[in-house]
Amino acid sequence: MNSSLFKEVIQLFKFVQDLFLGIQKLVMPPKAFSWQTFIYLSLFAWVNSYFATGLIKDIIALTGWGFLIAGTAWYTTDGPARVPGTFMPVGALITGFLVSIFAFGHQENVVTPRTIVLWPTIAAIITAIPEFFSGTGTSTKATLPKLEARQKIIILLAWSMLISCWIQFYFVIDKWLKEYPSLSADNFQRSAFVIKLEPKSKRPENGNMILNKIQPLIEEQISRRTWSEVERWLLEANQQVGNLGKRMINQNLSEYEEKGLWKIEPRVVNIKSGYRLDILSIWQGPTANGRGFYLQKSCQIQPVSTVKSPENKNAVASIKCERNSRFFLGSPPPQQ
Repeated sequence: MNSSLFKEVIQLFKFVQDLFLGIQKLVMPPKAFSWQTFIYLSLFAWVNSYFATGLIKDIIALTGWGFLIAGTAWYTTDGPARVPGTFMPVGALITGFLVSIFAFGHQENVVTPRTIVLWPTIAAIITAIPEFFSGTGTSTKATLPKLEARQKIIILLAWSMLISCWIQFYFVIDKWLKEYPSLSADNFQRSAFVIKLEPKSKRPENGNMILNKIQPLIEEQISRRTWSEVERWLLEANQQVGNLGKRMINQNLSEYEEKGLWKIEPRVVNIKSGYRLDILSIWQGPTANGRGFYLQKSCQIQPVSTVKSPENKNAVASIKCERNSRFFLGSPPPQQ
């Protein structure tokens, strides 16, 4: 039993020793001129740049980036693995990402949209560069690639640039939806370019929010007024509701580019017990159907306790609005 325990202890020490030797082989440069040396120089430069200031800090950081890119490119091109279906080394993707960050990133946000967009194209250029040189070491000279290699380079560059274009298109659509969030309520089923992964929004939230903001203001202006005053107010409903709509849009949609694409209009309809006031939030921006859309919230206005005698001019008005707005595709109904 003691013998077996001793053997297990020896095996454990051997495992730890092999692990240490593997780490040492990876960390310790086999010679002075190696990829590990470049990585260590980049770390050394970044540590020094932390304590420097001004132009010296930028120069040292720039040198650190150069060492990091060179060391990474060297390490990933030693027996490189290829991206499936291409002759692009996986290392070119890593190096291209570092070059893109170095060229287009900034201190506040290292990974920017431009960094992601240009990454595939830069990786393809890095892959193509060695094809224009022949020889090794000091005997390297520039040369024109063979016809077969030229075809592969052109195809790789074309595919990479196409991928960059699609990534850029994603960022453009994302920016549009942030500046014009009401577009997310539209129907993109017939689009050959846009695929909605999230469920379709039932109604544009900005248009719905404006209606919810206007409703209590209209209720305040109408509720408990005499019936004759309310009828005069309804005669001027276009101006009254329009002004409230402009004020609410300016107050609540100032951060969105789409604020100029919303319009608030009323529709007054005579009903048996009084009037129905329809408040419309109309989208005037682009839509897939070409006819637009609008949201509607209806309010019932009638004289209090005078259903039997609506001609009573001293009656006061009551107003009751729908709790939720309704969404309609197409043009709004004409004003009467």
